[in-house]
Parts: sequence; C-alpha cells; structure tokens
Amino acid sequence: MKITIRLIVSLVLVVALAVFAFSLYQVNYEKSRLARDLERRSIILAESLQESIAPLIQSNAVGKLNRIVERFGNRERLKGIAVFDKQGNALTLTAHLRSQITQPFPQAVNSVAENRSIGSFMTIGEQKMYIYVIPIYSENAEIAGALTTFNDTSYINTRLREIWKDNVLRFFTLSLLVVLSTILVVRWSITGPIARLAEWMREFRTSKEERENPVVPIRGDILTPLISEVTQLAKSLSMARAKAEEEVRSRSKSDSVWTADSLKEFMKVELEDQKLFVVSNREPYMHVKEGRATKCIVPAGGLVTALDPVMRICDGIWLAHGSGDADREFVDAYNKVRVPPEEPAYTLKRVWLTKEQEDGYYYGFSNEGIWPLCHITHTRPIFRLEDWICYQKVNEFFAESLMEEITMEESPLVLIQDYHLALLPLLIKQRRPDAKVALFWHIPWPNPESFGICPWRQEILIGMLGADLLSFHIQFFCNNFLDTVDRFLESQIDWEQFSVKRSGHTTLVKPFPISVSYDQKKETEAASNDNTSIREYIMKEIGIQVKYLGVGVDRIDYTKGIPERFRAIERFLEKYPEFVEEFTFIELGAPSRDHIRKYRELMSEVEETVEKINWRYQTKTWKPIVYLKAHHSHEEIERYYRASNICMVTSLHDGMNLVAKEFIISRHDNDGVLILSQFAGASRELKDSIIVNPYDIEEMADSIKFALTLEPSERAERMQRMRNMVKEHNIYRWAGKLIAELSHVRLAGE
Repeated sequence: MKITIRLIVSLVLVVALAVFAFSLYQVNYEKSRLARDLERRSIILAESLQESIAPLIQSNAVGKLNRIVERFGNRERLKGIAVFDKQGNALTLTAHLRSQITQPFPQAVNSVAENRSIGSFMTIGEQKMYIYVIPIYSENAEIAGALTTFNDTSYINTRLREIWKDNVLRFFTLSLLVVLSTILVVRWSITGPIARLAEWMREFRTSKEERENPVVPIRGDILTPLISEVTQLAKSLSMARAKAEEEVRSRSKSDSVWTADSLKEFMKVELEDQKLFVVSNREPYMHVKEGRATKCIVPAGGLVTALDPVMRICDGIWLAHGSGDADREFVDAYNKVRVPPEEPAYTLKRVWLTKEQEDGYYYGFSNEGIWPLCHITHTRPIFRLEDWICYQKVNEFFAESLMEEITMEESPLVLIQDYHLALLPLLIKQRRPDAKVALFWHIPWPNPESFGICPWRQEILIGMLGADLLSFHIQFFCNNFLDTVDRFLESQIDWEQFSVKRSGHTTLVKPFPISVSYDQKKETEAASNDNTSIREYIMKEIGIQVKYLGVGVDRIDYTKGIPERFRAIERFLEKYPEFVEEFTFIELGAPSRDHIRKYRELMSEVEETVEKINWRYQTKTWKPIVYLKAHHSHEEIERYYRASNICMVTSLHDGMNLVAKEFIISRHDNDGVLILSQFAGASRELKDSIIVNPYDIEEMADSIKFALTLEPSERAERMQRMRNMVKEHNIYRWAGKLIAELSHVRLAGE
C-alpha cells in the first residue's frame, strides 16, 4: 500500500508540474496575443479618424469634434476618445473621462513633441486601459494636435482567468485518472501477483507435501525474472528439505555427535576423492634433537590440536615451515614425510627458511607486528620495512611450493591457516583461479581504528580477500573485519550474506568456532580410570599434599594473562587465608618466541611473580604455585586436567582458546570448574563457566573461592551442559562444516 501511495503522489506531482508549466506558457502566449490584437485595432481606429479630425482642429470646429467623439467613444472595448491641441490640452473627449484625465495629458505632449505614435498600458482611475496616441497634421503638414483612444483591457484578464480555471479542472481530471489507472495497474500487474506469489510461497514453505518440480502459478512480464528465480529457489528448497529429512532420518538411527568415522564418510561425499591441502607456518610434527637422540614432538598451540585429527581422515598434504633442528633428516627428496610417525595417515611437506627469513617473516612482521596488532593487550606493534619485505617474499615462497603440489589437481581445495600467510590467498588465486581457497584466522580481528595503524593495511586486506572463504572464530571478529574493509578498501559489502565483492571476486566471511576432538571409545576407557589415583600420583610428583588443585595450560605469551592469574591467586590467599596450605595451582607453561624481547621479559616476569608469591606463602611441605616450564604432551596435560578442581583460562584477548574446551572434554566425571576470561572467544559458547574479567584481580580472587566451594550438584550440572555443547560442536563438526562450505563455493563463471 505504501509503495502505491508513493507512486500516486509522485505521478500527481509530475502532472501538477506539467499542468502548471503548460498553463504558464499558455497564459503568457494568450496575453501577448491579445495585447498585439488590441494594439492593432487601436492603430486602425486612430488612423481612420485622423483624416476626419485634422480639418476640424484647424477650423476649431469643436461641435463637430464632440459629435465624432460621442459617436465613436462608446464602441465595444473602447472606453473613449480624446482630441488634444499641441500643448496637450483636451479640445474634446468622452464625457466620463473628463474627471480622470490630467491636463496637459503627458502622452499627448510626448506624441506631439516627438512627432510619433505612442501606445502603452496604464491605469486611469481604477481601470487598466491601453492608451494609443497619434499626431494630427494640418494641410501644410504641421502638427495641429493629437488623437488618443482609450481601450478597455479587462477582457484580457477575464480570458487569462478562464485559462487558469480550465487548466485547474484539467489537472484534477488528469489526477483522478492517474490515481485510478495507477491503482488498477499496480493491483493487476504488481501487488496482486506478488500477493499470490507470497501466498504460494507460504503454502509451499508450510506444506509437508513433497514437490520435485515446483512451478510458480503466476504469469506476468514484470515479474518474469523474479518468478524464474523463485522457481529455482523453490526447487532448491524442495531438494534441501528432502536432503535434510533424509539426514534427520539417518541421524535418528545413529549417534548425533560427529565422530572421526562420520567425518570420514562425510568427506568422501563432499570431496569426492579430492585432496585437501593445508598450509600453515607451524608444522604438526617436529623432529628435534635431544642429546644424541632424536625425538618427534607435537608443537604447542591450538592449530595442531584442531587440524591434525582432520588431516588423518583426509589423507591430504600439509605444507608447513620445517623448524625442527632434525627435520631435514626425516624428509625425502621432495621434502615430504608421512605423519604421524607411529601411524602414518597424511603427508607433511616442509618448507625451508633461512634464519634471516624466519627472523623477518615470523619473529618480525608476524609476531611483533600482526600478533600485537590483532590482540588488544596494550602491547605496541612494531613495523619494520625489512620485515614487511621478508613477509612478502616468504608468502611468495609458500605459494610456489604449493603450486608444485596442486599442478595436476582440478579445482584444488586449499585451507590456509592464520596470520602468517595473509598474502597467500591472492597469490594462489592469481596463479590458479580455479582453486577454492579458504583462510582461517585463528586470532582475533580488531576494530578498524586499531588495525588502521598498520602501514600496509590495504595490502594485507587485499591479500586476504583473495580467499573464497574467510573465517574467524566468532561473528564479532567477522563484523570487525567487514568494518575494516569498509573503512580502507573500495568494495561492495553485502551485510546480509556477510560477503565482500571486489574486482569481480566474492569472499564469504563467516564464523566457524574451532573446537577439540571427541572420541566416545576413549571416553569410555578413560572413565574407568580413577581420577583420585591420578591426583595422588601428581601430588606425589610435585611433592605436595593439598585438598584443592588448580591448573593452567598456556604457551607463554603476553596475551594469556598469566601474571594477572598469579596475582589473583595471591589475592585469593590474602582474602581467604583458610585456603593456605589447602590449595595449589599448577601452571604448565610452554616457552615460545624467546627470540623476541617482549617474550623474554614476560618469561622473566612470570618466574619472578611465582618466586615472589611462593616466598611469601610457602612452607616446608607446601607452596601455592608450581610452575612447570616445558613442552608437555597431550597425555601429560590431560592428567592434570582430570586431577584438578579448577582450570583457569585468563586470556587478555584470545581468538578461541582450546584449553578451555580440552579441560571440559577431559572431565568424564562431570566434575571440575572452568574459570574463563570474558575476552576469550570460548566464552561465547561456554556460558556455564565462571566468566571473569582478567584485569579485575579482586573478581578473579573471588571467583576462585566461588569455584572451590561450589556445590557438587551444581558443578556437575554446569560441566554436563558444557560437555554436551563441546561434544556436539567438536573438531569433526568444525572441519566438516568448514570444508563443506569451501567445496560448495561457486567460483566466477560457474
């Protein structure tokens, strides 16, 4: 209805403007025409009387002049006639004009003086008249006086008013016709078909009847493109509904939780024997020397934890920087090795970087520039031109190495990991436009103001937008990224579809919250183990005996809030002294990036904080914090998870933080409490954890007390709900959804 009213108002305004313009033109034209006609008639009358009046003026025959004036002065549209002498004084004139004419009459004086005819419009009395004055000549061609005619002009105004009146009537008639025709056309051609289309779509959406080839029962030239698209949409919806119902039926017959086996079957259908290519800086398995022996270790971090189970299923190729000091000894001539060593399931291809490249690309631009830029932890990013140049070269190097692997692949699927390779998506698409490329950004994405301080912000954004699918952990980071693109690049952003279109290429920007693996068989086996015995063994290992244990598992990084966590523990013991010698917190810290001064300073700060707190509170048989600085295996970490009463994740800013989910999935007994930072992406999902502000030491201290004294029934309920969430949204589901989204991407031209 609103669009009909707007259309009618618009058309009526256009008609009004047209009628007004035409009326104005018609009035001006008619006024000019009538004025010319009046002037012409005045000239004819004056010239016809000129010869008769000239002798009478010369002979001073006033009586005869009066008769002529009276005879012609009452003609139609003529108000009167006057005869003037050479001085402009009236010799005779129409009676009713005597009181209205000034003497000498200026127009007569001017006509005699200039020896020419004068015509003009003027008001005499209260009437507007047309005055025409013509000189009168004697027999010897001398001017004897002047003849003046006074013409009525009221009929001109009457005619002009009639024109306006007629056109106003036309306007209302046309407006009425426009309104009626618009209503009929809109109803018959637009609103009516749309209403029928909406009704059909409502019936189709709510109907349970299957329609293999639904056809929209609407016709019309205007809606033909829309009807065509709706028909295709209806077909797709019908197929999707059937597929969803089939999936529901299949899920109802089996476990609804995604598993390694269900992901494998899912991948077979989605990928159709295509390989998956993963590219990252960090390798999933690293060979390092320990004395004379060589050991294969799994580097710390959420990336490997998340993707290794997926790659085992896909049997793809993982391309990564070979950073282990014994890595070269285990690769073949093509720099490849099958991993994991105990049960090879996929291929790891190692890329070799020089020390200078590693310093500039990894320690420099990536971890002194982008890392603090994206983490709002009050650490100033450092940008150096030489680091940026090195970053570009290494991204090129990764692209060349990947090209060797996908040469024979048709429409290869490439999954790029993290901020170290922000330029890689564009480099791949430039060489292989048919490749389907996804970039998963594991760290937060800041607001445009924060990202704007990067000198090469546009180059990074353009490189990332080379991907067909760009994913973050949570929607908030997606929104920040789109705001950043909107601020710094010329592009078309679709906020409904969350996509960016630039230079003919479309990038989808979607959240895919990463998670951890879940194995029902492993859980059943682990549930049979006694957590009490594990707890006793751990306390014996660290040489303490307490009632409560807490655990923190972190890579030593300034974003993890480790000093803040320790200060909260100190404050907790101050406020609640009854827990002294009853509570010990174990920190499993994995050193990292010790080439960077900020990280070396952090490690020193952590150690000094631990020593300070322990010096203040420890006794001969107890200390509040046990700091175990080393790279720990997943099996070792899980023992501490299961033995602890609480787990603290106090990140100052974190994309997700898988420690929180690892702790939850390890608690087969439904016991334990998670204290989780509000600035970790995991806090969006794990609502039953105790959410804290890591900058608020008092709040964290009180949260520790609350967690340790929580009723067992409430602990179990909270943990059960979180475990159900992590089980359902596990790493297999994450991988399946992400890779399915990538495989379904429609490239330009498809």
